[in-house]
Order: sequence, then C-alpha cells, then structure tokens
Amino acid sequence: MLRDLKAEGRLGDKGGCLHLIPSHLGLINIDLDLAYMLSGAAPNRLHQRRARVFGQLRSRLNAYATEAGYDYVLIDCPPNFNIVTKNAIVASHQIVIPAKPDYLSTLGIDYLLRSLATLVREFNEDSKSEVIEPRILGVIFTMIQILRGRPIGVQRQYMRADAIAVPIFRSTVRENKTIFGDAPEDGIPVVLERPRLEPYATIVREMESLAGEFLKRSGV
Repeated sequence: MLRDLKAEGRLGDKGGCLHLIPSHLGLINIDLDLAYMLSGAAPNRLHQRRARVFGQLRSRLNAYATEAGYDYVLIDCPPNFNIVTKNAIVASHQIVIPAKPDYLSTLGIDYLLRSLATLVREFNEDSKSEVIEPRILGVIFTMIQILRGRPIGVQRQYMRADAIAVPIFRSTVRENKTIFGDAPEDGIPVVLERPRLEPYATIVREMESLAGEFLKRSGV
C-alpha cells in the first residue's frame, strides 16, 4: 500500500513529496513464488526465463516511476542475496551498501561484490536485449556506537579505506535503538519525527549530511 506523506501532512514545511511502500507479511513467501517461476524450464529456455524473473521489478518500476515522475526510488533489501535482492539490483542504477563495522559484515562485502558481478554478467547474457550497469556508490557504515564524539575503537578498525574494496561514505548512521525502533510503528521516517528535539535533532543533522553526500556521489 502506497502512502503519500505529503498528502497526510507529514512533511510539514519541508516541501517536496515522499511516497512510502512498506513491506507486508503477505510477501513472506515471495522468494518461493519467484523460485517457482524459474522451475520447470527446458534447458534452452532457462536463460530467457531467468532474465524475466530477475527483471520483474525492473520492468514494472520503470513504467511506474516514469509516469509518477520520481527523482529517486530507494529500495531497501534484505541482508542476503536471494531472488528478491537480485530483482532490486537488476532494477537499480546505483547501489549503496549499508554495513555494520565488524568482522563478519565487512567480510560479507567482498562476497557481495563477487555475487553482484556474477549477477550483472549473467543477466546481460540472458537478457540480450537489455543491459544493466549498476554503479556502486559506496559503503555506509551503520549501527555506529559513539563515544566522545567519534566511533568506538573496535568499530574504527573496520572503517578504514584500505580495508574495503569500494568507496566509503564519510557520513555514518549511529545506533539508537529507541528512536529507530519506534520508526516502523510510527510509519514515518525518523527525520520527520520531532526533528527539533534532542536526540532527534542530532540524528536529523546526521541524516541530512548523509543525504547530501548521497546526492553528490550520485551526480545530482
């Protein structure tokens, strides 16, 4: 269900227009449904079917986004490389990788990059008529624990540029279980919830910095 936050009066005097399409429990088996669409294909038609399944979101989103006149469509993905994530990647022009600065999360970035390269190559080979070239804008470190105005030492060691094979955003997202934990129930982004009150104001300033860096990296 699409929510128009401007029509609901949620944007206040910030201007612009923001639509949210949240996930739904009815999508719990979407991976199985998409996998079923891949099954049973003859070997000579598997490539064609795979391109169609992985391009489901792309084909529908391109038509709708053009009609609606969106500047950006942001797609949040699950933390795995399943068919849903592959659909999102095929539909995307640019990719941002959120990661927690710890050993396992940063280790997973290399796996993601290899999987991404394989997906792009196979989709382009399968599709034949359509070529995708998603560009990685960089890694955004999240769940940052701040001490004396900077990330704690155990996290800083995983935030070095020489430890990651792709660019790293200067902006980060700090951990705040109370504020971010309430956002799904409220149904609106954190930056629109009491933005002038602390500690919301600090989060809003950091999010605005992140948004500005994102726009700069994306070429706007």
